[in-house]
Amino acid sequence: VLRPAATRTSRKACGKAESTAPREGRMLSYGLSDRVVVISGGTSGIGFSTALAAARDGARVAVLGTGQEKMDAALVHLTAAARSPDHVRGIVADVRKAETLHAAADIIARDLGPVFGLVACAGIAGASKPEDLPLEDLNNVFAVNVGGVLSTTQAFVKGMIERRSGSIVIVGSINSFGGQPGRMHYTASKHAVVGMVKNLAIDWGRHNVRVNGIAPGPVETPMLRRNVPASFMANVFEDRIPMGRLAQSEEIAGPILMLLSDGSSFVNGAMLVVDGGMTAGPFTRRQGGDMGSRRLLDAGIYSED
Repeated sequence: VLRPAATRTSRKACGKAESTAPREGRMLSYGLSDRVVVISGGTSGIGFSTALAAARDGARVAVLGTGQEKMDAALVHLTAAARSPDHVRGIVADVRKAETLHAAADIIARDLGPVFGLVACAGIAGASKPEDLPLEDLNNVFAVNVGGVLSTTQAFVKGMIERRSGSIVIVGSINSFGGQPGRMHYTASKHAVVGMVKNLAIDWGRHNVRVNGIAPGPVETPMLRRNVPASFMANVFEDRIPMGRLAQSEEIAGPILMLLSDGSSFVNGAMLVVDGGMTAGPFTRRQGGDMGSRRLLDAGIYSED
């Protein structure tokens, strides 16, 4: 292993202990005041953080989710963040069932007004060796991550097209651009998101409806902690992210709102990677501090352990 001699003090100096996460109370304005924003998968993780940030920005927020208990808990926080309790709605809806999404769209239009922004965040993962992967598991992941995205956009885009105004953000992943052992079905579904973003941007852009995607890297969520071994978190995720830490979900919410906003009025068909630099270099280790160069080693910039 090569370690840079100039930065051998401790992992703490370039890693998680001294990283700069978002500060409490630091607020940006995205200009979404009184605009109606809908977030699928909005009761937890990135979706919930996006809904919360939109509510704080003054948007009228509707969240879609599959569980009433999680919905009730999310609504407590969203209502407190919104300018008025009347500016928040929560609807239990399964993105695999188009009829429930169209019913939700009718309720939101009636209670909050015409939808301007849509964030398709609902998604599921899975783990299996591809040689043993049941077709049923593949179909289930695609039903949510691909079919669910299409059904969600279909439920809301027609009104946007009629008004010639709207912005859609589809949540992909860094798995939209690469692979990961044991995650073939998830990776394939997130690659499909890129194709959807590109094609929908072409189909709907002429109606002044923008479609963009966001590709988060590893995000600090309870689900990730449950599903990923602790050693993998430190030795792979944190080690290979130049910023030396995982993202907080609100750090993904900010770029999503930016893509929804008029500040991105000519951004259409883009996939924005938000991963702390993880995919910037395939040879990154030790948060970019392991240069792997014989010349730098011979010059004394590196030493070998």
